[in-house]
Amino acid sequence: MINIVARSYEVSQAEMLHRSGRHPVLARILAARGIFSPEQLEYGLGSLIPPTQMKGLARMAELLADAIAARKHLLVVADYDADGATACAVMVKGLCGMGAMIDYIVPNRFEYGYGLTPEIVALAAEQNPDIIITVDNGIASVEGVQVANERGIAVLVTDHHLPGDTLPDAACIINPNQPGCAFASKNLAGVGVAFYLMLALRAELRARGAFDEKFNPAELLDLVALGTVADLVRLDDNNRILVEQGLRRIRAGKASAGVEALLRVAGRDPRRAIAQDFAFFAGPRLNAAGRLQDMSLGIACLLAENLNEAMRCARELDTLNRERRNIEADMRESAELSLEDIDPGQYYSLSLYEPEWHQGVIGILASRIKERFHRPVIAFAPGGNGLLKGSGRSIQGMHLRDALDLVAKRHPGLLLKFGGHAMAAGLTIEEGSFAKFKDAFEEIARGLLTPADLEAVVETDGAMDVSDINLELAELLENQVWGQGFPAPEFDDVFRVAEQRIVGERHLKLRLEKSGLSFDAILFSSTETLPTNIRAVYRLEVNEYNGNRNVQLVLRYWEAA
Repeated sequence: MINIVARSYEVSQAEMLHRSGRHPVLARILAARGIFSPEQLEYGLGSLIPPTQMKGLARMAELLADAIAARKHLLVVADYDADGATACAVMVKGLCGMGAMIDYIVPNRFEYGYGLTPEIVALAAEQNPDIIITVDNGIASVEGVQVANERGIAVLVTDHHLPGDTLPDAACIINPNQPGCAFASKNLAGVGVAFYLMLALRAELRARGAFDEKFNPAELLDLVALGTVADLVRLDDNNRILVEQGLRRIRAGKASAGVEALLRVAGRDPRRAIAQDFAFFAGPRLNAAGRLQDMSLGIACLLAENLNEAMRCARELDTLNRERRNIEADMRESAELSLEDIDPGQYYSLSLYEPEWHQGVIGILASRIKERFHRPVIAFAPGGNGLLKGSGRSIQGMHLRDALDLVAKRHPGLLLKFGGHAMAAGLTIEEGSFAKFKDAFEEIARGLLTPADLEAVVETDGAMDVSDINLELAELLENQVWGQGFPAPEFDDVFRVAEQRIVGERHLKLRLEKSGLSFDAILFSSTETLPTNIRAVYRLEVNEYNGNRNVQLVLRYWEAA
């Protein structure tokens, strides 16, 4: 069952935002997302949370400034997703711009797994670094940091993931989520942490009279924006500033070659870039490298020095993304077949495994199955050496990492490794432990969730006056920063279906009528004939065809009215 619920908001807040110059529809949308002051919508870099709030940041900047002065060899150890790739690119470009001797490695996820493991340290040691810098990982790498220390390699950890009970014995750690850090936003992505380090390092070098003013860290903001949106961190006030600033650079023709190439290969116009382009177009293509091979190709694209070089990498990434989508489609079909013999409604969670599934795509599969059945889902694939690698996605009401922690405590030894966030997590178990894990996870889910939690809720911004459904408002809404925790607006209302026809063999093109006005609309991936009257959940989209731009309603959900 799906419940359509309109977001609540304080009318006085919406009126205040309207008086400050916002369109009345946008004003109530913003009020429903917790915007209570026009100052929260000031997206200048001066409104960023000061770097001085981040624990360890000034110390790490000092260590890096010393290393640059002493011509020490720095080595970045990256992660294999879009956040890790963009954080690596920010670190390499930024440190190069400030005079460092810097290289990077990106581990193959299938050979080495996640984080600064002892095996990764051994791989890194082949390059004889003086200092290892982790990006988007390291906060849980207690053993790996110890091995690095024993080899005489200092480790600087930059991360944003939740720490475990024990912190690694690194030379310095920056992570807004580490104990004792007063940084006001706990939602920075790994690339955001890397960017803050570049700001602090610039300040330290300036204080020493050693900063080359030719380099401006603002040049890195398009990478920060891409990684922040693609990693699905909450777009709080601070993250929205980072994303907005990155978008402004891209629209002004100042994007890095790699980001521009990723947008172009996806058919997006950089001059009209919006935050959703990172989530649905550039991000998935970048992630495809880490899912099917390793992220070296993605980082090479981001570090490309000219557009021709970047386009060659981006085309390869686009090909990988098409392959990833084909693999995902086969896995979804397999998963749906495995669910045919059971009633998902009888369960509070779904744990799935097929021997032929691809380890790099199980996270996407878990997300798709979760969306369909509104249950926490963990999908497993063979991880080699008798192990299964799992990737999970959760729903509101169950913090996934905490749930796995409960599984680990109640069933010691069942989880060999685990980690993650509230809504996404990864784990490793022995191949023969799948059935035991499935029962244990279901038991935890039943203890944490209620039947009401298992009812899917579609939140909307309610109905809108049909006179407001126009191209001007569609353009205004598209150009705002939307994303995780700050969702793009969707509306719901009742329409009469005046026309419907299938286009592209699998989409439904519609003409909807309301109060004497009619609107173009589309329902993707559906060919089902709609009844005459429907209640639709929709968003406004600027549709461009043959040089003409008009407003179109994109339906996400409908039911008979």
